[in-house]
Amino acid sequence: MSTNSPGAKAAGKTICAAIQMASSPNVSANLMEAERLVAKAAEAGAKLVALPENFALMGQHDTDKLAHAEREGGGPIQESLARMAAQNGVWVVGGTMPIAGEAPNKVRAACLVFDDQGKQVARYDKIHMFDVNVPGSEEQYRESETIEAGRHPLVLDTPFGRMGVAICYDLRFPELFRLMAAESMDFLVVPAAFTAKTGAAHWELLIRARAVENLCYVIAPNQGGFHVNGRETFGHSMLVGPWGEILASLPTGAGVVCGEIDLELMSRVRRAFPALEHRRMQCR
Repeated sequence: MSTNSPGAKAAGKTICAAIQMASSPNVSANLMEAERLVAKAAEAGAKLVALPENFALMGQHDTDKLAHAEREGGGPIQESLARMAAQNGVWVVGGTMPIAGEAPNKVRAACLVFDDQGKQVARYDKIHMFDVNVPGSEEQYRESETIEAGRHPLVLDTPFGRMGVAICYDLRFPELFRLMAAESMDFLVVPAAFTAKTGAAHWELLIRARAVENLCYVIAPNQGGFHVNGRETFGHSMLVGPWGEILASLPTGAGVVCGEIDLELMSRVRRAFPALEHRRMQCR
């Protein structure tokens, strides 16, 4: 689960940013937009910047991602992410991108994490596949037809605290986050591309629930707007505090949501309200 063992706690306050986009089938244009928004976040003082799910590609067809799959360690999307991090001196949580899978007709929906020198330091592959018929609509999704599921949660040390990473549909499975809490998670980053309909029903509810349950900060970058492929995503990228309070949010359209995580405040909340210590059914 962890890329390293829990070390000394980071202390103090850090400005973090969630990037909201309305990505298209044009990878080059999406990367240019992502680079612009990451630079804007850095100018606002952010030290950690998170991109949304599918930031580099929202294809006309689900299979479009296969043509843009990269091998881990090289390729235009990974090079762009490394450049965003190094040029701006920020940690970048790279939303998701297609990384070649084990099966020739599938990819992994991989979230790559880069440090402020542009070095990749971690990878999380989306575990839960969005295979659903959205109630009350004609929308259908079958991610498992083109995406291989990941197997391992991720919590890693950063200069800003212990960071957990999950992706979009993962939000609906609280047991995943209990595993992360057992690994001393301080804050959670959840890149997403929630649909307009599911987002209106559940996005804020799920983000705030994960924050409250685990007494942690949640940074939630989402796709937000109308896409060339006909999809509409919900937006409302946000930063939520450990008491479930929304600290910053952007309803729709491309932009940057900046807010502060304060680990000293989080520690005070956990000491005063030690729900994590009161668990009787341990998830390990």
